[in-house]
Amino acid sequence: MGGDYAPARPVEGALAAARNLGVGVDLVGRADLIDAELRRHADARALDLRVIDAPDVIDMAESPAKALRRKPGASIRVAADHVAAGHARALFSAGHTGATVVAAHAAFGMLPGADRPALAPTVPTRQGAAVLLDAGATVECRPAHLLQFAHMGATYSRVGLGVERPRVGLLSIGEEASKGNELTREAHRLLKASALAFVGNVEARGIFSSEADVVVCDGFTGNVALKLSEGLVEMVEDLLGDELQSTFSSQVGYLLSRRAFRRFRKRVDYSEFGGAPLLGVAGLCIVGHGRSSVKAVRNAVAMASRMASNQMMDRLRTEMTSVAAATAQNAGR
Repeated sequence: MGGDYAPARPVEGALAAARNLGVGVDLVGRADLIDAELRRHADARALDLRVIDAPDVIDMAESPAKALRRKPGASIRVAADHVAAGHARALFSAGHTGATVVAAHAAFGMLPGADRPALAPTVPTRQGAAVLLDAGATVECRPAHLLQFAHMGATYSRVGLGVERPRVGLLSIGEEASKGNELTREAHRLLKASALAFVGNVEARGIFSSEADVVVCDGFTGNVALKLSEGLVEMVEDLLGDELQSTFSSQVGYLLSRRAFRRFRKRVDYSEFGGAPLLGVAGLCIVGHGRSSVKAVRNAVAMASRMASNQMMDRLRTEMTSVAAATAQNAGR
C-alpha cells in the first residue's frame, strides 16, 4: 500500500517479479484493493502470490512511531512481522520511509555491533556504482555509527556489487583530515585506524567520480546529497530532451546517437537498482522510492532475492560481530 501509485504499481511490479524471476511474493495490504488489481492481470492466479490482509495504511504526514502504535494493522507493520516470523525472506516497501525503518527495527531487532540502521542506496559513478550510507535512516549520528556504517557498506559492496576490497570514503567539505565538523574529524580518526580500505575524505563531487566504492555520512547529509543528485539527473534529462527537440539538426543528431542516450539513461536511472537496503537491522529490508515505477518494484524484489540467496544477512552478522568484538577489546584496554 506504500508509494505514490499504490497499490497499482507495487502489485504490477510484484507480478513482473513473480512472472519473470520465478520468485514467490506476498502482497500485504487491503485485500479488497489488492484483489481488484490482481483481477486486471489474466495470469495473476497462476503465479506464486499470496495476499495478506492488513486494513490500515500509514500516511506520509503521520509520525512513524505514533502511527505504528495506533495502527497495529498497518500494512508495513504486518509485513515486517510476517518476515520476522519466517513466512518470507525479505521486506520491500515504497511507502513511508520512517515507518518502514521503525517497523523493521521493531520486528527484526539490530545486528550485533550495529547501534543504528542505515539506508544504503547505490549511486552511479564514472566506472560503475558506489554505495552511499546513511541516506536518511539515522539523521543524528556519532562517530562510532559512521564506522559501523562503513563496515556494513563494505560488506554490502562485496556481496551485492562484487567489489573485492571496497574503498571507503568519508563525505566531508574538504579532502584534508582536519576539514569538516567534530563528527567527521573523529570519524576520520576511527576509520583510519580500522582495517577497512579507507581512502580519506571525499567531497560531494567525488561521490560520482569513482574515488570510493563506499561513501559514509550521517543520514541528514546523505539524504540531502541523494535528493540533490536525483534532481540534477532529472534536470539534465529534461534539458537534453528540450535541446534534442529544438531543431531539425538536433533531432537528426539524436537519431544517430540514440543508443548512447539510452545507455546514459540506464546508467543514471534509480529504477535499475530498485531500492536501497536498510543495513543494520537483523533482517532483509529494501526501501523503495515513493515514486517507484513497475520496473523499480520488480528490480527491488530481484535485489531482495539475490541478497537472500547470497546469505547477505549471515555475512553482515559475521562482519558486525567481529566489529563488536574489536570494539569491546579496545574499550577494555
